[in-house]
Amino acid sequence: MHRLNAWLRRHPLVVDSAWALLVLFVGLLSLIGHATTYQTVSGAAVSFAVAGLMAVRRRYPAITTAAGVAIGLAQVAFNIIPGMSAIGFLVLAYTAAAFGPPWASRLALGMGLISGPVSIWKFYYIPEEPHSGPGFAQMAFLSVLLSTPFLLCWAWGRLTRVRRAYLVELEDRAARLERERDAQAKVAVAAERARIARELHDVVAHNVSVMIVQADGAAYVMENSPQQAKEALGTIAATGRQALVEMRRLLGVLRTADTADEYVPQPGVEELPDLLEQVRTAGLPVEFSTSGEARELPRGVELTVYRIVQEALTNVRKHGGPDVRANVAVDFRDRELEVLIEDDGRGATDEKLSTGGTDGLGHGLIGMRERVGMVSGILDAGPRPGGGFRIRAVMPLKTAK
Repeated sequence: MHRLNAWLRRHPLVVDSAWALLVLFVGLLSLIGHATTYQTVSGAAVSFAVAGLMAVRRRYPAITTAAGVAIGLAQVAFNIIPGMSAIGFLVLAYTAAAFGPPWASRLALGMGLISGPVSIWKFYYIPEEPHSGPGFAQMAFLSVLLSTPFLLCWAWGRLTRVRRAYLVELEDRAARLERERDAQAKVAVAAERARIARELHDVVAHNVSVMIVQADGAAYVMENSPQQAKEALGTIAATGRQALVEMRRLLGVLRTADTADEYVPQPGVEELPDLLEQVRTAGLPVEFSTSGEARELPRGVELTVYRIVQEALTNVRKHGGPDVRANVAVDFRDRELEVLIEDDGRGATDEKLSTGGTDGLGHGLIGMRERVGMVSGILDAGPRPGGGFRIRAVMPLKTAK
């Protein structure tokens, strides 16, 4: 049954033709017993014409409306008594309101309003014998009675038009929402890829720089202090393995979207001592201090703090020069968290840091600002008055209720 309904909706001409044949049969049947041959022949011609208009009404709604009005006026002009084929005019009124242009709909409404009075006046009122026909009240009642079916069919057609327009609007809205959803998905994918790129930058830049420093140290003390060279090589191996683990986790996000949270590393403030110890092992003296009441932070803030410190210390090793020292301070405040990284080296220009330095490995200060901006914080970076470089990040925190 569902397939049959779907097929009929795709072939409206078949349905309309079937109804047209039924109306034609009823119209011809009603002509049996007419007193004159003229009424029989003219009534049959009207029945065929109306049935033909019904068959093509949805394909040519404006033409069929105008032709239906012309046939109705011809019946009045040539005194052709309406038969059962007049049912077709109700269908044409519905079609004009549901599928026709505005002028066709207004024309069908006007003709429906006057159809009753004109029919009563033309076919039931006898001017020569005014007292033999129906009275005025009866004529008015019959006029309204004859016009009502046309008005109901026209109103049904308008309701169909409104419902169809509403369905079209819903379909357009659904299509628009689907396009917006696809666009948002693409934006989310691009943001995720940018985030993974920042993560890879921080992981690779930090760990590779540690490995380079340790390798240089091992080469320098290889002959005079084999034990120190062995320890440096062990640090290189451990750092390399750590970098591979983090890179595999990040790249796993690209392969398995459903388990992204499982693979993404989320280091935070608690892991800062391990990071600083690794930096100290690489030969960069770092002091670490905290102030305020330490508390649990949002995961985004935790990761931002860790990556900013990691990136800043990586830049210190690359650009600070010999005998450089660094200081990392984390201040827990009531409404915000401040992270301060300072060094006393020769520093680097803001332009070089913003482009990732001369090694082309990452994003430098641009990546830091993006990270801080994602948690609605602010970042200040620049040379210190007494020499060296200073990075200060302030991130808002939600107060406990």
